[in-house]
Amino acid sequence: MPLVSLEEAVAPLVSILPEVQHYASVAKQQCKTVPADGLTRDESASIILYTMDWKPHEECVYVVLNATLRDRDRQKLIPWFLYLNLIHTALAQLPSRHNFVYRGVKGNLSEKYRRGREIVWWGFSSCTSNLGVFENAPYFDKTSERTLFTIDCDSGKDISQHTYFPSEEEILLLPARQFVVIACLKSASDLTMIQLKEISSPIPLLQPVTVASKSSKPSSGKRKIISLFEVINSKNMRIS
Repeated sequence: MPLVSLEEAVAPLVSILPEVQHYASVAKQQCKTVPADGLTRDESASIILYTMDWKPHEECVYVVLNATLRDRDRQKLIPWFLYLNLIHTALAQLPSRHNFVYRGVKGNLSEKYRRGREIVWWGFSSCTSNLGVFENAPYFDKTSERTLFTIDCDSGKDISQHTYFPSEEEILLLPARQFVVIACLKSASDLTMIQLKEISSPIPLLQPVTVASKSSKPSSGKRKIISLFEVINSKNMRIS
């Protein structure tokens, strides 16, 4: 599957996300003339678009894409092929780092994350390397129950140079990451802390992307991500 421009990549999504073409244009404008990490403008803008938030919230790229990745009906991914190709090729060029990152979510998830349990996160997962981000985060309201994940990961992608919100120091985890629960602690009446460690799956849940040199001709150097759909579409995979 060849790479296309961001505009072409989001065209099949208009019926799902009516405003996506407008925000793709905004992402392209936000993109640096010469993006960091050797990415093209379309590649960098595809990540920026993923990080953007607009109203209605339910029609943002990251909301709908992640819901689709978690859905058992894999046919729903078909309109996303071109965009997934673009963003995953972009992320494949960013170095994977071994570090501790944090992810905050609403609600108490202690029942699902029992010590020793292995978990697969099928969607993209936004994390941060800076705990201070949660101080004023609206989705981490101190007046309601919430869960804070501390994650020892090997595959985090630093997208701070390719995001609409650079101050969040965002680390993005790719789909189909597998973790084991190390510990779960109720540290306050409304705060649950869960420690995860990334582990390797016995079978690859997501195949590596082959990235050709930018100077390669389309006929001789292919850059592909078709494996993303092929692997997670396997009938033997459990979607959680």
